[in-house]
Amino acid sequence: MGHSVQEKIAALREELRRHEHLYYVLDRPEISDLEYDAMIRDLQALETAHPDLLTPDSPTQRVGGKPREGFVKVRHSSAMLSLDNALNEGELRDFDRRVGELLQGEPYTYVAEVKLDGLSMAARFEDGLFRLAVTRGDGSEGEDVTDNARTIRTLPLRVETHLPRFEVRGEVVMLQRHFDQLNEERERQGLPRYVNPRNSAAGSLRVLEPSITASRKLEFFAYLLLVDGKPAFDSHWESLRAMERMGFKVNPNRARAAGVEELFAFCQSMEARRDDLGYEIDGVVAKVDSIPQQDRLGWTAKAPRWAIAFKFPARQEETVVENIVVQVGRTGALTPVAKLKPVFVSGVTVSNATLHNEDEIQRLDVQIGDTVLIERSGDVIPKVVKVVRQGAARRKFDMPKQCPQCGGDVVRAEGEAASRCLNSNCPARLKESVLHFAARGVMDIDGMGDVLVDQLVDRGLVKNIADLYELTLNQFLSLERMGEKSATKILQNIERSRRQPLPRLLNGLGIPFVGERTAQILADTFGDLDRIAAAGVDTLQAANEVGPKVGESIRRFFAEEHNRALVERLRAAGLTFTHQASRVEGGPLAGKVFVITGTLPSMSREEAKAKIEAAGGKTTDSVSRKTSYLVAGEDAGSKLKKAHTLGVPVLDEEALLALIGQ
Repeated sequence: MGHSVQEKIAALREELRRHEHLYYVLDRPEISDLEYDAMIRDLQALETAHPDLLTPDSPTQRVGGKPREGFVKVRHSSAMLSLDNALNEGELRDFDRRVGELLQGEPYTYVAEVKLDGLSMAARFEDGLFRLAVTRGDGSEGEDVTDNARTIRTLPLRVETHLPRFEVRGEVVMLQRHFDQLNEERERQGLPRYVNPRNSAAGSLRVLEPSITASRKLEFFAYLLLVDGKPAFDSHWESLRAMERMGFKVNPNRARAAGVEELFAFCQSMEARRDDLGYEIDGVVAKVDSIPQQDRLGWTAKAPRWAIAFKFPARQEETVVENIVVQVGRTGALTPVAKLKPVFVSGVTVSNATLHNEDEIQRLDVQIGDTVLIERSGDVIPKVVKVVRQGAARRKFDMPKQCPQCGGDVVRAEGEAASRCLNSNCPARLKESVLHFAARGVMDIDGMGDVLVDQLVDRGLVKNIADLYELTLNQFLSLERMGEKSATKILQNIERSRRQPLPRLLNGLGIPFVGERTAQILADTFGDLDRIAAAGVDTLQAANEVGPKVGESIRRFFAEEHNRALVERLRAAGLTFTHQASRVEGGPLAGKVFVITGTLPSMSREEAKAKIEAAGGKTTDSVSRKTSYLVAGEDAGSKLKKAHTLGVPVLDEEALLALIGQ
């Protein structure tokens, strides 16, 4: 084989990469689609003839690989947390005031970018080559979607850079025109239309067949450049420019703002242009540009203090209430739902809206036949805002005295807004309980959706959540539209869920007022399901954020004999009942607050943080009068200066280990 074939392949790849960047990233094609396709075919022919010269970053390798059985979970290099929201100008000014106060008069600049309504994804590169893509997931771990992400033309497979390893985070979106084409195609095939571009982008990225993802023409807009989980530059604006230079698509609708006036003006200008962009945005994200200032501002438990999402007002439309029905939830609560004359609201056809409870119906004075204003708040769940016109033949809604699903008694307890079905074996309650238990953020039993749960409950195969762990392949195969491959997959997912940690199991039990956060706190505090189940209300209140109402709800749940029997069956099924708390109450560092800075001799900052928390201490990102100790390694900068100024004691690694008693 002559040297010329190698050169020809290299030249063709280089030329194709240039045209991909021109067409997909810059929107400035120089050649026709036919010419591009002909070049791809030439390259494919050369690579087929010389398979030893095929490389994974070749433009021919965007779609490849067999359909997958399921997705593998991958931990993020650092948390992908959500942002706090500002819903109006006043809240945006409050955010700016807090930033100013925390930075104690230092000048600062914002970077404002449009908030794309898609799916967040992290792409990792090594030696300039794309290696791995992970969805946001729950923020600490997501799903490996590498093969699917390869098909996104605005994600380069190879970049020129001096960085040996880096990660680019961004948003995967579907352009409105591609979404419309997709729906036209589905209508031609007699399939139901997709609801909105965001859900379509998310579904397309998580489909098990990469060629389907490729056909959906997704876009990847980069917004963050990280090295070892930390920002690669001292300025966020510089990061955005660096990613553009590398060949990533970075959204051009961005600006630097010297203060809150300029920031708000940018928000207003983007809201005015919202419908002309060709993709969905639901607001503007503002970040303090300086990374050292971001570090000083730090984080709350849920979100960074240096960033805010300014959300645009929800979209509203008028329509007619054609009926009011009730839905029964997993706690037995009956929720009235308005059945609406279908109406198009911000990209979605809406035919149902929640009315929450009887008090809300009275407050709105809404009746069947009225014309109402509805909105998708946060652009997701539609709700009725107000009655615009009363209908000529309006009909009042009455909460049923018997459950529409099981005929059980419906009672509204004193001081409660909700009416509840008292029958704990009500199939509607059970279906909702199973769906909650199997949900992605709970026990994560992929494939356990509405249609399957309806069949399992209606046929009596599942009478409570513990029955899931006794289902057999033959039982699944007896259900409608269930093939052996799907059934085996779901059984594997049920099997895998046995290993989910205690906080997820606690959330899955459906104890009123115990959601994800409270479940985590309970598991961290007590470390054992049996201890939580046996605790009295006073003991339960020793857990942070658990008050009398929540404590009483937990106590009532575990005092009920059916629930106790359920717990025993889950124990027999081998679920996880114990938990290693991330922080020990009453350890040698209890009540002490630490800040870590610089490079430590023998451990990473993350390891030091884990040791401190395991000994009962707490770590934060910024030095203040509340800081007990600063742990300083080499190259400790401004935090060390501040510690000296405030008289905060400084420890090296050795002194920290001595304090812990190691």
